[in-house]
Parts: sequence; C-alpha cells; structure tokens
Amino acid sequence: MSPIPPETVVVIHGLWMNGAEAGLLRHRLSDEHGYPTVLFQYGTFEAGFTVNADRLRDALDAIESPRVHMVGHSTGGLIALAGLQRRSFPRPGRVVCLGSPLQGSVAAERLAQLGELGAAALGQTGREGLVGKVLKDYVPDRDVGAIAGTSSVGAGMMLGVVPLPNDGTIAVSETEAPWLKDHLSYPVTHTGFLVSPEVASQTAFFLRHGMFNRQSPVYKSTL
Repeated sequence: MSPIPPETVVVIHGLWMNGAEAGLLRHRLSDEHGYPTVLFQYGTFEAGFTVNADRLRDALDAIESPRVHMVGHSTGGLIALAGLQRRSFPRPGRVVCLGSPLQGSVAAERLAQLGELGAAALGQTGREGLVGKVLKDYVPDRDVGAIAGTSSVGAGMMLGVVPLPNDGTIAVSETEAPWLKDHLSYPVTHTGFLVSPEVASQTAFFLRHGMFNRQSPVYKSTL
C-alpha cells in the first residue's frame, strides 16, 4: 500500500477541455516540484456550474492527504473557489487560478448574446459560471493566487470585445479580485498557461509560500 502523500494538488481543467491538455503542467508540478497531482474532470455540457462545483467539493473529501491544494485553469479556477464557497473544506491548502475570469468574462457574455448558437457553445457550465460575477460574494478561507496572461492570441480576440491587456480570451482585469493574496501577469496565451515552465514554477512557489516569486525576471505583480 502506497503511503499517503503529505500534500496533494487537485488540477481542474477549463471549459471545453477534458484535462489531457494539463498533462505537462501536472508532470512539472509532480516531477519537478514535488507535488503529486490528481485530475478533476467535469463536463461543460452535461451539468451546470454549481453541480460541477459540488462534485469537486465531494472529490476533495476523498483525498487522504492532510494538505490539499487546487490549481484551476480558466473556468477550473472558478469551480475550485465555488466548491469551497458552497461547502467549507476543513483541511489546509492553497489555490492558484490560471487565467480564471474571477470578475466574469466579457467574451462569454458576447457569446451568450448570440442566441441559441452562443448558448450552446458555452454549455450549461459556461452559461452559469462565466456570464456575470459568480464569485461576487466570495470570502476566501485560504490563500488564493492568480496568474494572468498578456499574449493576446486566441479565440476571444475574434469577438473584438476583450479589453487589453489580455491572454487572447480573458482580460487581465477579469482575473483580479480584492481578496487575492497575490497576482501576477505573464506573457502567455490562454492555453499557454498549461505548457509554460515559468507558470508551473510560479504555481509551485505560491503553493509552498503563499506568494509568487518576485525574483523571477519576468515577474510583474499587479497588487
């Protein structure tokens, strides 16, 4: 029987994804930074945002490590925080949100305005979680850090509504919140979070220290 690791990181993927694209990030967190990971998968179209948040919260209870962290990409970050908001989790840990629209998504709102086609593209989870400010009443019970991207290449730019600077889908301003412990911007696209070694390193640093590494040459704090 394998020993229970003292810390486990739960990785939550973004909208329209299945978690396979987070494989390199998980590898770096585990093999390079010493954090064993598990993947939480959810369906964009099969269930709504709150249902997926509750399922994540249930999944946290099944993890045996005494310290449990979460790393959420895009919508995954919202699901992580919503899961904690809906039912408290007694074990300690930190949360890192990668390109997560904590203030809602202008691109998603524009999609929703396109009628049935836009609504179908967003799915139940996108319609509930990305349109409006689903975390407007959020009060953190642990350290939460956020990383924003500033390389404006992505599907969101085709809608012509995402404020600059942005990662091609989510604006930097949409990733900010007054209750964040730390926030930084990196020159990555919305999908680039998942392959950037610097993002993985900064994520691990926050999980360990509750702040990002200000000695990094590309660090840019926005707090």
